[in-house]
Amino acid sequence: MNESNQDIIDNLKIAYAMELETVQNYIAASINLDGVRSDVIKKALAADVVEELTHAQTLANRIKTIGGQVPGSFDLERGQKTLQPLEDTTDIVAVIKGVIDAENGAIAQYNKIIQISDGRDYVTQDMAIGLLSGEEDHRREFIGFLKEYEKG
Repeated sequence: MNESNQDIIDNLKIAYAMELETVQNYIAASINLDGVRSDVIKKALAADVVEELTHAQTLANRIKTIGGQVPGSFDLERGQKTLQPLEDTTDIVAVIKGVIDAENGAIAQYNKIIQISDGRDYVTQDMAIGLLSGEEDHRREFIGFLKEYEKG
């Protein structure tokens, strides 16, 4: 089962790494942000940590189930440049844009998993569809925040 599913496993591992990176960056942003207008964003990010961690656990279980091995921290790539801690801890708009970028990345990765598992692994495809829905909802929430915070 492992060899025929290697491309699916590889893409699940990418999504797994992305979710764990998101957890790290959401924790950092939820603590590092300053200012009177930051509270809503800090609370939203802190609440989303649990959801993103659950996504990572779901992906890890699927990786193992279909014959892969869940990677350790040394094997996880990082790429969320726009969600890194900022020198200006009051730049709420930059954090919101970073969240939207991270969600766009996750959405693209889940769409890729849905496509490559189509007709081959319906359980993985169904799982990715469910995770995709959550990422789209979260992106929509932060697009709404962006509109409000850019208004001033």
